[in-house]
Amino acid sequence: MKRNGYIALCFIMFFTIFSPLAVAAEKAGPQTGEMNFAPNAKAAVMIEADTGKVLYEKNSNEKMPPASITKVMTMLLIMEAIERGELKLTDKVRASERAASMGGSQIFLQPGEEMVVEDMIKGIAIASGNDASVAMAEHLSGTEETFVAKMNERAKQLGMKNTHFVNSNGLPAADHYSSAADIAIMSRELLKHEGITRFTGTYQDYLRKDSANPFWLVNTNRLVRFYEGVDGLKTGYTSEAKYCLTATAKRNNMRIIAVVMGVPDVKTRNNEVSTMFNYAFTHYQVMPMYKKGETVEQLTVDKGSQPKINVVTPHAVSLLMKKGESANSFKKEVVINSTVNAPVNKEQVVGHIFIRTMDGKEVNRIDLYPEQTIDKAGMWEILKRTTKNVLISY
Repeated sequence: MKRNGYIALCFIMFFTIFSPLAVAAEKAGPQTGEMNFAPNAKAAVMIEADTGKVLYEKNSNEKMPPASITKVMTMLLIMEAIERGELKLTDKVRASERAASMGGSQIFLQPGEEMVVEDMIKGIAIASGNDASVAMAEHLSGTEETFVAKMNERAKQLGMKNTHFVNSNGLPAADHYSSAADIAIMSRELLKHEGITRFTGTYQDYLRKDSANPFWLVNTNRLVRFYEGVDGLKTGYTSEAKYCLTATAKRNNMRIIAVVMGVPDVKTRNNEVSTMFNYAFTHYQVMPMYKKGETVEQLTVDKGSQPKINVVTPHAVSLLMKKGESANSFKKEVVINSTVNAPVNKEQVVGHIFIRTMDGKEVNRIDLYPEQTIDKAGMWEILKRTTKNVLISY
């Protein structure tokens, strides 16, 4: 390991250790008697997206039916498939009889109807189409059951300890549950795919535009239209779950995620989320440090097809600070492996950024990754490099 020294940073900030578990780990809110922004919600949580800092929580780890907020995980798996190159927005998806039979919110797919992935995502994100969710699940995994197994596997990877999915759309089912904290975790992960807000932030659109019967979509999340900065994310309702919402808003480089569950009506749901946003944007701000994918350093790859590789941030890195407090000094330390052996996977952690107080207490840690996968070099390539190094030494 090599250490790049300490760089003094003077910022006003609050942190939690960067981790998918951070949402569930740090608690604040009505339990302290200091604030209760969601008095009518059975559970709630609010976080800042870049750092994962919990700004408010109420019963955030309680298992509850998530209704259509389930579709956040469905959309996450879709966006990850697109990022891996396994799926394109222009790919056509054929609706099965089973998908077309889904009740509740729907885009009224007909058995055998084909629709491109982009329009299916619109149907899920804007209209909360249960039929579109199942059609996409079957397209990606063959059956919805196989897709749901992947949903649960991904939830486990993200550290969602109080979640179990039974279907891809959130229709009522036994043993189908999540928590406000877990919903914040998967919402945060979905938002790392910046293209998703093009769909979730759209208030109205059309499907089947060129047909004789175009279908008008209106976003079930009215805050997209009526609250400044809101560009997602997903509503939910069943008679058991009541009204639920995971909402996100961005102002002045700061993105907030607010989740409420079990609220009695839409108006109250929207008011409580708005109150949470008002508090966050009034009392907090962020200082950007790195952009998503920004190179922090280079890393030597022993016996790699490339001798060096860029080490990058997996997401935007910011310092969260509370307005109006006196400045405090913090230290940043970048720690990178001096060398790694090929092959190197781009999902392999090869270093960290540490933020510590001046007395050495760690307050934030960001994992760093290779910019790309590096295969092992062939024998001929290794021989050429060895020969070149020998000649240079002489």
